[in-house]
Amino acid sequence: MKTLTSAVLLGLLAAVVNSQWLEATIDLPEQSYPCALCYNPLSNKVYCANFGGGNVSVIDGATNQVIATVTAGHLPGALCYNSAENKVYCANWGSPGVTVIDGTTNEVLATVPTGYCTRTLCYNPTDNKVYSANRFARNVTVIDGTTDSVVATVATGVDPVGLCHNARNNTVYCASSQSNNVTVIDGTTNRVIARVTVGVGPWIACYNPVDNKVYCANYGGWNVTVIDGETNQALALVTTGELPYALCHNSRDDKVYCANRAASDVTLIDGASNSFIVSLLSGNAPCALCYDSVNNKVYSANASGDDVTVIDGSADSVLRTIAVGDEPFAFCCNPQQNRVYVANRGGHSISVLRDSGVSIEERASSEEQRTGGGATVVRGSIHLRQAASGGRFTAGAYLLDVSGREVMDLHQGANDIGHLAPGVYFVRLRTGNESWSGRVVVAH
Repeated sequence: MKTLTSAVLLGLLAAVVNSQWLEATIDLPEQSYPCALCYNPLSNKVYCANFGGGNVSVIDGATNQVIATVTAGHLPGALCYNSAENKVYCANWGSPGVTVIDGTTNEVLATVPTGYCTRTLCYNPTDNKVYSANRFARNVTVIDGTTDSVVATVATGVDPVGLCHNARNNTVYCASSQSNNVTVIDGTTNRVIARVTVGVGPWIACYNPVDNKVYCANYGGWNVTVIDGETNQALALVTTGELPYALCHNSRDDKVYCANRAASDVTLIDGASNSFIVSLLSGNAPCALCYDSVNNKVYSANASGDDVTVIDGSADSVLRTIAVGDEPFAFCCNPQQNRVYVANRGGHSISVLRDSGVSIEERASSEEQRTGGGATVVRGSIHLRQAASGGRFTAGAYLLDVSGREVMDLHQGANDIGHLAPGVYFVRLRTGNESWSGRVVVAH
């Protein structure tokens, strides 16, 4: 195993305080109807799928400027990022195909044939595969992340709408809203290994890496089914508000959040015990959630309220509500600039939210190998120096994947990363009231 000979200590110095605000509004063309976002940490770009425009807007993460508009298929509606190849995949609701975009050049590399009406995409970093849930075809298309070719088509239940990947067991879960079940697909063989009966109208799936569990929000049943990631057995059924529509996991406090559209609230579930914690009022018709791992906050997009509710991840309390554009519908986080992006479907715009725990100074050793996007390339191990203040990382040091999920604890000195899949990760360090974060690219 190779090791990195130079030391790595990187990040953005930040003060941790509870203040968020609307920093900017990015206007898009009329009738664009932006409906999906994703972040490219290697190139520091944000991608927005414009359902009405038939294209994807590419935004510079540092300047918030639209730097490219990429033609996609008809009615693009879902996005995901391939961290191993630096590619972005865009599913087209109105045409049978997934558009593949180069993360460096913003050029279209391929259009992969799939079924119609894809609502969700999912990336498997273990095997470098992308999954497309095809609602009308009743199946999932499996795409090779290197060649952008179809390697399998897997039959699911009726109306497959929600996907998530279990990194520990390398399995993919697909919720089918009309069959009231979840199909479990082996990430290596592409074969169905289980079908789990859940509640009425399963709509979205979410993975909890801390407890190795999968959560399925049942839109028609007003509850969430908890599935054991090891056995693929249903463990519990947790009551939520009316019409649960979106899920996210807080990896630091091990909580799952469920946005309930008709109840206008967010249900919090304890990840360890599967028990109900509390329901917090949000704005009208919450339809999307986003976990900010840098500041330990959860954002709820309230489609009918034209605002975003910010929830404290530790205190389980609402911090504030921020007015954004018309019909906020989707999120993504930019941890490098400490920003959250909100796609306003009815307002044809993107709102940029900023947290006060932000910094503009990034540090790295001049000996380190850097990428064009400002990340540090590491092979075999990450070596952490003493904290800048002279103290130790007493408040924690963690490695996160591109979704904000904590994949391992870090300590001063050498940290073996040979078991991790190649791709982009984030280092987060804390000591006292100071915090650092920064990007690394794991290469083999």
